[in-house]
Amino acid sequence: MAYGFGRGRGLVLAAVIAGTALGGLAVAQTIPRLGYLGEAAGETLDLLDPPPAAGSPRDEADRAIFRATRAMKGSPRWAMAQADFNERMVVSNMSCAIGVKMDLAALPATTKLILHMAPDIARAVNTPKASYGRARPYKVDPGETCGVLPDSEASFDYPSGHSAWGWAVALVLAEMLPERADAILMRGRAVGDGRAICGVHNYSSVVAGQSVAAAIVAAEHSKPEFQSDFAAAKAEMQAAIKAAPLTEGCEAEAKMLATPAW
Repeated sequence: MAYGFGRGRGLVLAAVIAGTALGGLAVAQTIPRLGYLGEAAGETLDLLDPPPAAGSPRDEADRAIFRATRAMKGSPRWAMAQADFNERMVVSNMSCAIGVKMDLAALPATTKLILHMAPDIARAVNTPKASYGRARPYKVDPGETCGVLPDSEASFDYPSGHSAWGWAVALVLAEMLPERADAILMRGRAVGDGRAICGVHNYSSVVAGQSVAAAIVAAEHSKPEFQSDFAAAKAEMQAAIKAAPLTEGCEAEAKMLATPAW
């Protein structure tokens, strides 16, 4: 079964994360159904303009990016996009940027924070996805994609939930670790870029997902529970980096992310 932020399936993500952890590690955590914001997280239609109209300059730019990035198959950026395709792996894949191996089984406070963010992001993207029903790019133009494609016709393009998830996690981790902020944000942005590289989202949908994520993270900061969880996770992450910094095997990724994706 494919898991993701598609219409009607977004809340599955929290269960998937809790069951397998974000990187294949077992984590015993309560699965929250309402996140930090509850049902209010789904009130996102006013945050976004409608997706680009067919034939508009923005739509044509999206289509041009889709066509151009088909040639990236086999490249290092294609491989990164494939690695990020499963949202369960997004956080562990940020290890180099964060500066520590993201073993969430050993990071319970960080895991709690991330698990509670997931339902908010899912609700936030599902509302506009369902409302706009924009077709994914491979349904408009022919071209090879990477990863397992959504198995439902109701899994729409706008906004990109994957991009929202990667950006939300990056924003929070960058705030915890300001000395690593540039690298973390570059890696979080690469999650969204990878959705366009994989051909499963238009680039305007990637940007829309990141906009939703920024709004949701800002709203979460107003909640005392989030503030408490954030403080605990920040202390945990700073201690983890001090105890066992990740210093080897990350040079190639850093060099790749220093150049535009396309």
